[in-house]
Amino acid sequence: MPLFKTKESFLGVDIGTASIKLVELAPWSGKPRLVTYGYVDIVTDIIHNQSAENQKKIIDSLKKLLSQSQVGGNLAIAALPTYSVFNSIISLPEMSPKDLPSAVKWEAKKYIPLPLEEMILDWKIIRDKAGAVKPALAKPGLFKLGAGKKELAGIKPEGHSDQRILVTAAPKNLVSRYLQIFKEAGLKLLSLETEAFALARALIGNDQSIVMIADIGSITTDICVIEKGIPILNRSIDIGGLTITKAIANSLNVNLERAEQFKRDFGVSVNQDDSQKGVNKTIANALSPIINEIKYVFDLFHSQSPEPIEKIVLSGGSAFLPNLPGYFSQLFNKPAIIGNPWDRVVYPEELKPALDEVGTRLAVAIGLAMRDIK
Repeated sequence: MPLFKTKESFLGVDIGTASIKLVELAPWSGKPRLVTYGYVDIVTDIIHNQSAENQKKIIDSLKKLLSQSQVGGNLAIAALPTYSVFNSIISLPEMSPKDLPSAVKWEAKKYIPLPLEEMILDWKIIRDKAGAVKPALAKPGLFKLGAGKKELAGIKPEGHSDQRILVTAAPKNLVSRYLQIFKEAGLKLLSLETEAFALARALIGNDQSIVMIADIGSITTDICVIEKGIPILNRSIDIGGLTITKAIANSLNVNLERAEQFKRDFGVSVNQDDSQKGVNKTIANALSPIINEIKYVFDLFHSQSPEPIEKIVLSGGSAFLPNLPGYFSQLFNKPAIIGNPWDRVVYPEELKPALDEVGTRLAVAIGLAMRDIK
């Protein structure tokens, strides 16, 4: 139920592969304050399943969730899954503002594997002449609905021969499906952005260090590197918590419910010797693709930048796998922590135990709802 009444609020809606999550926040003394939240487990597969039946299932589930959560507002921000969006950082020489859009489009053709006429293209200048991220650009406007010209098109880093530009492209048909879903659910969709931006806002805030976020969901894992608040490297693989549960079920010949309980009881062993035994070994083996992908992202980033990634922040419903932060810290020789998206949100203290339990699962929705709160 709503925690307090408000005249203006913003709703972050995260349509994931295995659930729909929402968080409603409102401005309060310059900070976002929790109004309500909720989630429903439902296999949506909005990317691959384009059928009218699947879309209706998502709309009906979202309507039910809005009602059950007693949402008060209708202004929504949503996220496009990381694996459905193409991101690249390009460098262009200094040029006049009127020439920059066409130059970006021409350069983007080299990195986007689909015809540009099938994509919605957005771009942001992320460094000024001193090489620092412009504070005004830290708030993304990706696919801002109803906007005409790019709001950053006139920004020009004077005196600098190179400018770094973050280019993002999403399929037009995917954006259209989101628009239809939110319209039929009775919501006004203000903006679409990538999950990485929402996670950076919720988990990193104003931290200017270079951070890796590993968002381990039920079906997919998204890995992104955040530099001065901007996601500059994104990867996604089809491995998640359900992969681990199924591996345990097959290994021990038990059902998924029992395997899920084993996973939560045992977790992954920090002790390398113990990890070679029983359930611990099964979990460690199931985690291997995620670990290999994180190693790849480390290597890829270090090949492009002399600066080190300073820490790993874990998110997603599977981040609470017992001993996972310690296991990652040991493997990668980096501090690894479970991110807390509620750190920048005002809420009743008595709700802390319940909110801590669902925080990592709601991180994207929280970051989305925070977007337009000044």
